[in-house]
Amino acid sequence: MKTIHAELGVGAPAELAWEVLADLEGWQRWNPVMRGEGRFEEGARPLITIANPGARPVELRPKIIRVEEGREIRWLRRLGVPGLFDSEFGMRIAAEDAGRCRFEQFGIFRGLLANAILARNAKAFEMAFQAMGRAFKREAERVARARA
Repeated sequence: MKTIHAELGVGAPAELAWEVLADLEGWQRWNPVMRGEGRFEEGARPLITIANPGARPVELRPKIIRVEEGREIRWLRRLGVPGLFDSEFGMRIAAEDAGRCRFEQFGIFRGLLANAILARNAKAFEMAFQAMGRAFKREAERVARARA
């Protein structure tokens, strides 16, 4: 099992940050890496288009495996059969001080091809996490200022 993780502080209340994150179709307004169609509901398979820096866009229909309202979203994507290459992607909002929260992203990679795929793509995944995190922070803070 291999993991990639990124997090950063956000100057917006956790509840407001969650609104921004949970609005999948609204991602196209702020997210430079991913676009989405559908909803974050356990068992759903929304359409997610990923455009990592320097790569062609890829369309996925991952299975939403966890939605903890106000806190966490996770999805699972399998390449072929289970155990070949399974990637789990998660996003978490953690409340900090009043008016602040932390945004976390993580990827968990398992399977026979995990090492080979990550050897070629780990840097792109890390860059994508950073780009999405910075954009999420800007959008959540923009919305917080607009509502103040």
